[in-house]
Amino acid sequence: MNKHIKLFTLPLFIGLALLNTTSAETTSLDSAVETKLLAQKDVVISQNKVDALVSKTDEMVQKYRDAIRKTDSLNTYNGQISRLVRQQKVALNAIKRQLDNVEETQRDIIPFMVRMIYTLEKFVELDLPFLTQERQTRVAGLKTIMDSPDVSLPEKYRRIMEAYQIEMEYGRTLETYSDTVKLENQEFTVDILRVGRLLISFQTLDGKMSGVWNRKSKSWEKVSSEYNRSIKQGLQIAKKQAPPELIKLPINMSEKE
Repeated sequence: MNKHIKLFTLPLFIGLALLNTTSAETTSLDSAVETKLLAQKDVVISQNKVDALVSKTDEMVQKYRDAIRKTDSLNTYNGQISRLVRQQKVALNAIKRQLDNVEETQRDIIPFMVRMIYTLEKFVELDLPFLTQERQTRVAGLKTIMDSPDVSLPEKYRRIMEAYQIEMEYGRTLETYSDTVKLENQEFTVDILRVGRLLISFQTLDGKMSGVWNRKSKSWEKVSSEYNRSIKQGLQIAKKQAPPELIKLPINMSEKE
């Protein structure tokens, strides 16, 4: 019986030994697996760090490239601005020279324009007495704008030349209008007939008396009644009430010594 027990105990011991061996091996395997997992975890962490570092590096490289591009753009912009500034300086210098020339021109042209107005005023004063009020008002207007700082120099000159042009046109036109004339200390309402600057005559509204302006005496004079009809014809032509035709006018009377 004791022998039987020994035989039974040995397998149990061997089983326990095997169990102990297996348990040790399992512990060792678990330790190895754990070590492997930790190593893999470290690798993953390291890889993540590497990836993060690479990403950061890429970001820094991109920022650097962006900075380079911005620097290039800024240099290009600054170069353009520098060229623009140089061009502006050249333009400003040119304008300054022009202004200097304008000031010099103004010093010369303003007295010239004043003389032109004075000459026009005297011309109207010595000319045939037609549209006297209108022409004198025009001259007065020129004097006014010459003293106005709100009117540019070119506009002043244009207005003066316009007035001269109007006066020139008077010498090439036929005109009639109503006015009053003083003759032998009496005033008469009349129709005026102007033939350029060759003749200015009048006729009373009833057509019974006609006259001309005597340049020498600077006064109105009656003319022979034989001119009544021709002066009336001239008035009708000027009013476009009759076609143009040859008429006899007392031109010599206006020029007599």
